[in-house]
Amino acid sequence: MKSLWTVVFLTILAGCATVKVPQPINGSRADGTITLAYQMGAFEKPVVDWNLARDTAKIRCIAWGYRNAEAFGGTQTHCTFYDGNGNCMSEQVNVIYQCTK
Repeated sequence: MKSLWTVVFLTILAGCATVKVPQPINGSRADGTITLAYQMGAFEKPVVDWNLARDTAKIRCIAWGYRNAEAFGGTQTHCTFYDGNGNCMSEQVNVIYQCTK
């Protein structure tokens, strides 16, 4: 019975929404692009703070002489950790921002 409650607790905990704030991982001043990313576990249901992500990209763009930043092309996701059965247990989600004048 104890193990059943442990499984139930872990299932509930894993399904909880977590707030993610994408962080800069790459950029090109010449191209005016910034790549932001966040990690997501297999059972996470993240709530992404896209406003803070845009502001982070905008700050970098302003430092490069641009005025603003806009998300460019949606998100790209790739697996960063597989379990022993080949199931993806952790993903990195990237979003590219374009600096604008």
